Amino acid sequence: MPSSRIVAAALGLTLAPAAFAATPVHEFTLANGLKVLVREDHRAPVVVSQIWYKVGSSYEPSGLTGISHLLEHLMFKGTPNVPGGEFSRLIAANGGDENAFTSRDFTAYFQTLEKERLELSFRLEADRMRHLLLKPEDVTREAQVVAEERRLRTEDQPEALTQERFHAAAYITSPYRNPIIGWMQDIQSIRPDDLKRWYQQWYAPNNATLVVVGDVDPARVRELAEKHFGPLPPSDLTPPRLEQDIPQLGERRIAVKTPAEVPYVALGYKAPTFKIATEDWEPYALDVLDGVLDGGNSGRISRNLVRGSQVAAAAGTGYNPTARLEELFVLAGNPAPGRTNTELEQALRAEVTRLREELISQEELARVVAQVAATDVYQQDSLFYQGMRLGTLETVGLGWNRLDDYVQRIQAVTPEQVRAVARKYLTDDRLTVATLEPLPLDGRRPSVPTAGMDHAIR
Repeated sequence: MPSSRIVAAALGLTLAPAAFAATPVHEFTLANGLKVLVREDHRAPVVVSQIWYKVGSSYEPSGLTGISHLLEHLMFKGTPNVPGGEFSRLIAANGGDENAFTSRDFTAYFQTLEKERLELSFRLEADRMRHLLLKPEDVTREAQVVAEERRLRTEDQPEALTQERFHAAAYITSPYRNPIIGWMQDIQSIRPDDLKRWYQQWYAPNNATLVVVGDVDPARVRELAEKHFGPLPPSDLTPPRLEQDIPQLGERRIAVKTPAEVPYVALGYKAPTFKIATEDWEPYALDVLDGVLDGGNSGRISRNLVRGSQVAAAAGTGYNPTARLEELFVLAGNPAPGRTNTELEQALRAEVTRLREELISQEELARVVAQVAATDVYQQDSLFYQGMRLGTLETVGLGWNRLDDYVQRIQAVTPEQVRAVARKYLTDDRLTVATLEPLPLDGRRPSVPTAGMDHAIR
């Protein structure tokens, strides 16, 4: 399982304010409600254009799980003006690349192009924002594609299957209990009319944010946005309520028995995020705690469990403070050969107990802060991840500048605060444990994973 330090870096969420804020974000909103964010970066004649929709798997009702991801696939199947497959062909013919992804809280589409080709991106994205055909035969075909994707990425992947059941057990009322790709029976039963209603409801300018980063003139970006997106009609939107999970009343446990090569164990503690925390410092303290446990080779898990006691072949943590709803702080891994899930679980619990009882050292705290600063320098080289940061924060409702002071807030975290959040949130009454108990493979081998647990890539 990847470290949240790596996940955060991948999403561009640890960008320090000093250099990042040196290039301002130009923000404006069109009359139809489309928000546009522009950041100039003139180091290369390249532009990244991203359109973010406030809809993902956490918006989906029971019976329609996976509809956001299925619609993402269908967004490439054509409009009256751009036949199926032509979108990708035009981007490639102009030297660009493009893709899309669905997450729990949003769906995003993006292109990277030479700066003079930005209008092509706007024209194509504006066209499919409101004019998608959604032919029944395309719906049937893509539903089959997604069903096969689910088999390959989840059902044939023992750890992914365990993670899916883990989340379903951890949450009762929160929509985070459902997989992004959807449950198989829902994927196979979604109808064209369901998709049309979903598309018409959520794919609208007043439910989207356009993010542009690169060698551009903000005034020209606004002109092009007005030209291509400005005429599109808005939707009547009823944003979903923040469906927090009902209070957990004790530890939960599940066992997943499936053919697999190695066992696996995951521990997940309910934890607040920036969006819902009652004390605004707590997510920063949890982020530091995450770095203490899983900060590369110097993190406690690697030092104590992998190299030290050698109870784990691999282990790590995960925590996403930018999630829209209550998140899981996860510790997970594979026991070393000859060791058991029970032994690894006990070792992970021992690390949690130590954090609840003892203060972390100033040296550990300094290491985490240094890692955050180093990640900042590295990530600023990427236009794409600058856009990812802006789009993620804006779309989950935090605001694009929410983390401009991120490094300073991390630097302000004290050892006492790290212990306080460990004592408050890393408790057995907030804990769900999932174990993978391998069954014989009988000549089968799991296929190579193609995606992680946090998002689905087209």
